[in-house]
Amino acid sequence: MALELFGHPFSSYTWKALIPLYENGTAFVFRNVDPSEPDNHAELARRWPLAKFPLLVDGDAQVFESTAIIEYLDAAHPGAVRFVPGDALASVDVRMLDRLFDNYVMTPMQKIVGDALRPADARDALGVEQARATLDRAYEWLETRMADREWAAEGGFSLADCAAAPSLFYADWVHPIGDRFPALAAYRGRLLARPSVTRCIDEARPYRHYFPLGAPDRD
Repeated sequence: MALELFGHPFSSYTWKALIPLYENGTAFVFRNVDPSEPDNHAELARRWPLAKFPLLVDGDAQVFESTAIIEYLDAAHPGAVRFVPGDALASVDVRMLDRLFDNYVMTPMQKIVGDALRPADARDALGVEQARATLDRAYEWLETRMADREWAAEGGFSLADCAAAPSLFYADWVHPIGDRFPALAAYRGRLLARPSVTRCIDEARPYRHYFPLGAPDRD
């Protein structure tokens, strides 16, 4: 039975789960939960009452949350690219960077996007200001981190980069990295040029009208 991944092509966390599947050429069926395909969303809700995506289905096994999905793929469907090092200490660094991108880049980015979806009289200006300050601090730390690195952690492309690609892609839309952080901007460029990430970007293009702040005419 083929793997199934429930998700949306424009979803940052869906990208995070798609990237390792594309990296290793793992066979799977994509179940797009866009409103244009309501049966897929209904099946997602039947399998996972919170109806959050992505959700990976592998026979009787169901795995939710993108980090857990990547760890599951590494263990149950390994390929040429391994996303978590076998060395315990090296794996700590990869997992630390994974949490950094999710919690301190993706989360504040989504705060800014989410605020744009609110009615004008329910906007959270202070929350958005705090989210932008968090992104600035994360960018500053990552600028130093990426000054002499190709990928986020030693040993090559990893779980950390799967988290970095969608978070930096969208974060730069809402709070531009610009010329202030050249090493981080160059890292983002390498991520976007990687075929697995480029594929996610291209598959998401038809849905750019969903972006509430207006998708920039680039990337």
